[in-house]
Order: sequence, then C-alpha cells, then structure tokens
Amino acid sequence: MSDMNDDVFDEDGWEDQEFDAGLLEEELRQAAAVLDPVPAELQQIAVDAYALHDLDARVAELTFDSLVDALPVRGAGDPPRMLTFQAGEVTVDVEVTTHRLMGQVLPPQPAGIEVLTGPGPGSSLTSDDLGRFTADAPPQGPFALRLRTGGDVVVTEWLRA
Repeated sequence: MSDMNDDVFDEDGWEDQEFDAGLLEEELRQAAAVLDPVPAELQQIAVDAYALHDLDARVAELTFDSLVDALPVRGAGDPPRMLTFQAGEVTVDVEVTTHRLMGQVLPPQPAGIEVLTGPGPGSSLTSDDLGRFTADAPPQGPFALRLRTGGDVVVTEWLRA
C-alpha cells in the first residue's frame, strides 16, 4: 500500500516522473536509423551542401579536369589527375596522385587550406609564399578544398578522388 501512495498522479491519471530527454532523443534516433534510414543520395546532397556552410565563401568552378579534358597518354599506367578551379581572380591548380595531393594558389599567396572529406573537420594545410601546398596522402572518396586567403574564403566543387 505504501508503494501506491509514493506514486504521484496528475489529473489525467498519468504518473508524473522525470525523464531524460537526451536518452529519449538517442533512442528515437536509433529507431529512425533502423526503421527509416537516410537514402545515400540525400546523404551525398548533405555532404555537398556542407561545403557551402560559409555563406560568404565564393565557389570555385572546376575549369579543367584531366579525366575529362586531357588527351590520353600512351603508356601512362596511373597518371596524376590534374584539376583547375577558378573563383574570380583566384585560381587553384591541384594534382592528385595515388600518394599525395599537391597544388598551388594563383596569384601566389599564403593561404590556409582545408581538405574537406565529409561532415567532420578536414585536414589542414598551409600554402607557402608561392602558393604551393602538399598533403602526404590523397583524399579518400569525395573531397573539396576550402581556402582562406586574406579576408576571402573560396570553396571548390566536390569531386571524387
């Protein structure tokens, strides 16, 4: 009988208990992931949109891609992929090989460069005074570059490595 008296009911007869909203939210997320997973196409759209989370960023358009624009070279087993991006007066030339990513910002200038590979933070690089930068490993899967040059922010289109 004491157990019944310890419970507190509201006017509708429901037991008034405190609950952990964070725990409930996590359980609902897990249930939604199992019962109604996010389609792969929608995830890709979200990743692509993430590159534009800097509203003041200028989008650098892909103006050259060696996979599309270059003539094939006889005997070249695994040629590097050459990319050129343009945003106003800023040009970014990028070379992607199986071993690394290299590039140059033109006109030559120091820049902070972030290699974006998804929704998490990307790897950070810095260009030298001539605008050159190198990453020891090529990006795996889709990637984009975010450059901070002076007061400007430039984001490249997303591409597959």
